[in-house]
Amino acid sequence: MLHCPRTIARTIVYSGFFLTTGLASALAADPTGDWKVADGVANIRVAQCNGSMWGAVSWEQTPGGKDTNNPDASKQSRPTLGMPILIDMKKKAGVDQWEGQVYNAKDGQFYSSTIKPIGTDQMEIQGCVLGFLCGGETWTRVAPPIPSSPANSMAKGAVKGTTGAQAKTAAPVAPKTTGSVNPRPAGPKQAAGPSADVVGDICLLPDIARFAH
Repeated sequence: MLHCPRTIARTIVYSGFFLTTGLASALAADPTGDWKVADGVANIRVAQCNGSMWGAVSWEQTPGGKDTNNPDASKQSRPTLGMPILIDMKKKAGVDQWEGQVYNAKDGQFYSSTIKPIGTDQMEIQGCVLGFLCGGETWTRVAPPIPSSPANSMAKGAVKGTTGAQAKTAAPVAPKTTGSVNPRPAGPKQAAGPSADVVGDICLLPDIARFAH
């Protein structure tokens, strides 16, 4: 059966439209990557760690912050850089939303929370009533989604019998893992900015790895 060139061209255009639409939808529903909070004081890296979404501080406007308001005295000296913020968030059935907890460093408390990607470059955070998440806010994407990698699940296996620090050493080398993004080269003036990736794979951070396995 012969098709005229116009019909073939129309079919190609329609096929490309649906492929592009499907790709955009997939990206829109992906909460992974680095996100700048509404007031710009921090970036949160969101990654899938063993099936759940976790988020940790990947950059802070004022370096050297400590978790001083944590009710656990042993954690009050821990750095806020790399600190888990979004805790074990599970996908809600039938919608592009994830539910879990958010840690509010301003009062050291956990609150129920929901994250919901809006388009490809924004994400709504709702549920917390105090601090910088008060009443919900919109975060802006500053780094692309993080692709999954078998390397991350292998690192999880190492965590079961090792400490967080040992897991980092034992983790297989890979260009990308589920919880990391490609760091961009940092120039002399970028060392303290978002381009300087000092956190790496958040799934291997001790405070996340001991739960996400």
